[in-house]
Amino acid sequence: MAMLRGRGYASVNYPTGMNLGGDPSQALIHSTTTGTFVVTLSSVDLGQGIKTIAAQCAAETLGLPYDNVLVDTADTDTGPHCMGTFASRGTHRVGNAVIMAAREAREIMLEVAAEELEVDPADLETDGTGFIKLKGKKIHIVDLALAAHFQHGRTIAGRGIFLKEKNDPVPETGEMDPDSCQAHACTVAEVEVDDETGVVEVVAMYNVYEVGRALNPAMATQQIEGGAWMGISHALFEATEPYYPDREHGPEDFSQYLMPGPADNARMESVILERPAESGPYGAKGIGEMTANAPIPAIANAIFDACGARMETMPFTPERVLRALDAARGVAADEA
Repeated sequence: MAMLRGRGYASVNYPTGMNLGGDPSQALIHSTTTGTFVVTLSSVDLGQGIKTIAAQCAAETLGLPYDNVLVDTADTDTGPHCMGTFASRGTHRVGNAVIMAAREAREIMLEVAAEELEVDPADLETDGTGFIKLKGKKIHIVDLALAAHFQHGRTIAGRGIFLKEKNDPVPETGEMDPDSCQAHACTVAEVEVDDETGVVEVVAMYNVYEVGRALNPAMATQQIEGGAWMGISHALFEATEPYYPDREHGPEDFSQYLMPGPADNARMESVILERPAESGPYGAKGIGEMTANAPIPAIANAIFDACGARMETMPFTPERVLRALDAARGVAADEA
């Protein structure tokens, strides 16, 4: 019996968005009477943080505090159009649409502020604290919103829709532009393999991600490490049909479906590299789905490095690890 330690790595590049006839998402934004800007989307926040990112993009573009932005993810009957939350497209598509809407709203905001302060709109600037000002003259967004509604009869609002135009392949060469940009990642996994029981433990994972620009570094890191944990789960635990195509012994509910708990997670170290994408909102790319991809082959390669067992079927259960060990050692299957 021995506890064998190994290290493996895997890299991945992942597209942002898809070539689905344009793949558009739309955003609407308007100011309330008290200067809160409501961003209306039909994009679904699955826990990946699109509402936070949309609020950040709006606040940055408007030049107002984050607390002045409220994001409303309406239903698809009443909200603006969105193709959906898939293809790691949320930040890219929605962020761009929000920026477009916020730019339009900002233009109207500055026009009303110019009337209130009796200055040229082009000379005004926002200070990020809620004031619109010029050389000693300033007005707070709350007072401005009240004035817009009750004195000027103006709606401070904007519309935005980001469209990645459909791109068909060139018949002669197959050349096409199927996505907006691509993110890149590399994961290194360290594992321990018990060569008597076949049990694999992921000891540590080191993740390096190039995501364009991390609009919210803390959330990006959480997404990277949450995805790595999901990768561990796919690699070592999860199976709806463990003996497929034989349907016997499959789990019937979540009390029988194996998933890792907090104690099964590995030590994580994550680094984010920023290479802003020209088409991304403030340079951001999508990272959502790719975070579970590289960990799986990295774990498989680490197992091979530890004991010479090449794993080709998920999950890498103790039974499969022992069979692969026997194959690597030249033991016939009927003797295992």
